Amino acid sequence: MSQQLLYRALVSAKWLSEAIKSQQAGLALRIVDASWYLPKMKRDPKREFEERHIPGAVFFDIDQCSDRTSPYDHMLPKADDFAEYVGKLGVGNDSHVVVYDGSDQGLFSAPRVWWMFRAFGHEAVSLLDGGLKNWQREGNALSSGKSQVAPSEFHASLDKSLVKTYEDVLDNLDSHRFQLVDARAAGRFRGVEPEPRDGIEPGHVPGSMNIPFTDFLTESGLEKTPEQIRSLFQEKKVDLLKPVVATCGSGVTACHVALGAYLCGKPDVAVYDGAWVEWYMRAQPENIVSEGKGKMV
Repeated sequence: MSQQLLYRALVSAKWLSEAIKSQQAGLALRIVDASWYLPKMKRDPKREFEERHIPGAVFFDIDQCSDRTSPYDHMLPKADDFAEYVGKLGVGNDSHVVVYDGSDQGLFSAPRVWWMFRAFGHEAVSLLDGGLKNWQREGNALSSGKSQVAPSEFHASLDKSLVKTYEDVLDNLDSHRFQLVDARAAGRFRGVEPEPRDGIEPGHVPGSMNIPFTDFLTESGLEKTPEQIRSLFQEKKVDLLKPVVATCGSGVTACHVALGAYLCGKPDVAVYDGAWVEWYMRAQPENIVSEGKGKMV
């Protein structure tokens, strides 16, 4: 599929600033702050949102908008639950959703929500390139307080081709139907740096490849160009002409792999939603590759 046919994945701070000012006729713009941090980072994204956010933004809680019955973190909710949640945020099927987060990296968790919207059939979703960090660096306005929006009606339908399960990844160990790309830091992938969650040892799925999510970003936190990203995939021996599935610790930064491929004209990268936490908890010790202690029987 050519890039021209894909919905614009990135918008600049300049574009968003002008869109907010003009609220262009017919453009139902919805700005979503999808900030989320690992517990050990000790940051409260909701409190930070109330202190400062892009004017008109609403807060999207990745943990709230999830399957609360699952033992794993922020797994995808059912389509009806997603529809109800985003409808309360004022998002309708005619909305152009622009997602950002307040991370130090530029973008960290926002690609997860970009992917969620696409997985539930909403293509009119973009990411703010560089996130809140770049928005502020360019001197744009900020608001504070809780957001007040009129609810909207949203219809969602899950595209199952964009989601992979533990069983799919287990089967792939023998079938090799897809390439599995892990977006965690190299030390965690290799098994020599600790995982952020208690009780989970580092390591990786046999046969998977590692592209840390930060490799997709420039030093200033903007997304690299499609040409640079294409070279990155080639360097890591990932063939974009063949099926690719993304993974990470708990399904958040994996979405940077899906975004990078999308920017290269490949919109069909699926995400292994349970990611490393589920794999570590369910896999046999021989299916944990690690330079550290791996999984004890």
